[in-house]
Amino acid sequence: MEGADYEVLSVREQLFHERVRECIISTLLFATLYIFCHIALTHFKKPAEFTTVDEEDATVNKIALELCTFTLAVALGAVLLLPFSIISNEVLLSLPRNYYIQWLNGSLIHGLWNLVFLFSNLSLIFLMPFAYFFTESEGFAGSRKGVLARVYETVVMLMLLTLLVLGMVWVASAIVDNNKASRESLYDFWEYYLPYLYSCISFLGVLLLLVCTPLGLARMFSVTGKLLVKPRLLEDLEEQLHCSAFEEAALTRRICNPTSCWLPLDMELLHRQVLALQTQRVLLEKRRKASAWQRNLGYPLAMLCLLVLTGLSVLIVAIHILELLIDEAAMPRGMQGASLGQVSFSKLGSFGAVIQVVLIFYLMVSSVVGFYSSPLFRGLRPRWHDTAMTQIIGNCVCLLVLSSALPVFSRTLGLTRFDLLGDFGRFNWLGNFYIVFLYNAAFAGLTTLCLVKTFTAAVRAELIRAFGLDRLPLPVSGFPRVSKKTQHQ
Repeated sequence: MEGADYEVLSVREQLFHERVRECIISTLLFATLYIFCHIALTHFKKPAEFTTVDEEDATVNKIALELCTFTLAVALGAVLLLPFSIISNEVLLSLPRNYYIQWLNGSLIHGLWNLVFLFSNLSLIFLMPFAYFFTESEGFAGSRKGVLARVYETVVMLMLLTLLVLGMVWVASAIVDNNKASRESLYDFWEYYLPYLYSCISFLGVLLLLVCTPLGLARMFSVTGKLLVKPRLLEDLEEQLHCSAFEEAALTRRICNPTSCWLPLDMELLHRQVLALQTQRVLLEKRRKASAWQRNLGYPLAMLCLLVLTGLSVLIVAIHILELLIDEAAMPRGMQGASLGQVSFSKLGSFGAVIQVVLIFYLMVSSVVGFYSSPLFRGLRPRWHDTAMTQIIGNCVCLLVLSSALPVFSRTLGLTRFDLLGDFGRFNWLGNFYIVFLYNAAFAGLTTLCLVKTFTAAVRAELIRAFGLDRLPLPVSGFPRVSKKTQHQ
């Protein structure tokens, strides 16, 4: 009997040490993400809001910035969640009995999925609304001014918002599934209400990814073209430098001799234009000093990589559409236990797993590019050292919605066979064949349409500029005809 008790105690002690080890590893990972996100937000925040004379406003903004840092760290963790799980599985397959990777197991991965799900709910439902109301609050009328008065007002507003959202979700559930059991399940706040609400938010994020990712895939070519030095066939840097110098000289003369023009001049606007031209000229000088390897090899290789990754993404989605029609196992589903290190989730082994990870990151970057390129969210784009606090909160919320939907998005499109862990696999709409099939078909169709339209237009425009046809007084498609008045000027 004593031996059995000793074995039970040793097992409990081993489980305790494993839980402590998992907590330490999770804390270290999140602390690393938090520090990185804090540095990033520090470079985008508006310094005037944190060095104001009013210490109360500065304190409120600092608290809100920490909440935004926490939310952005959770968003980054959601982006790394699926790639980290895929790589961990391949590492355990390659080194099954290595002593130095004993800490990497299914329990740790499953715990990370649950933590990301929990913190995503916490950030979207409580922290970010609190941060917004906190920055906008002033305290109740008649109360003493201070940070505590703002906290009271924010808590009251948050409670009212919670009641409003709870009522809306209850009504929506009654409309969609009008039975007594579904309505009574909403009274279980933790087990049903929060996952149901997060399921709605995740579905909204997946729809947002469906719209932004094809647009971002098309925009990636133009964004990369602006960052890299193009070959001389596609751009004439000498001519751009001369034009920039002439424009700067003309604006400088107008600033030095404002009386020579009979129209009223906006001197502040002219100064901003001169600074923009000077910045552009510095960038053009750097591009002109680029080596021949950067000019003739870097740009074509980058365009080729983008084209291969985009084509591969569309091909995988097309194959997944066919698998959905043939095999029921292709449907996305969740699993409660993470059985890692037993089988590879790619038919190509470790090489296929690396391709999956690269595609997941590529689609996430493309979705962010498409999100900030869309006319609806273009005004939300953060600016270097000139982003207001409310704008930072809006960016963090949008990035968290996009990133928390990325695992579901990747599994729905068939980019990976890694099943969703924890509460990520409890979404009801994942089991609907028509929703999953139409989603895959819409993604493939929208991506192909955006690529064909953007690529053909970009190639046509670049060829016209390279051969100088845009300067001819001919009605060339894509360029307005140059009038005689403009030619004489």
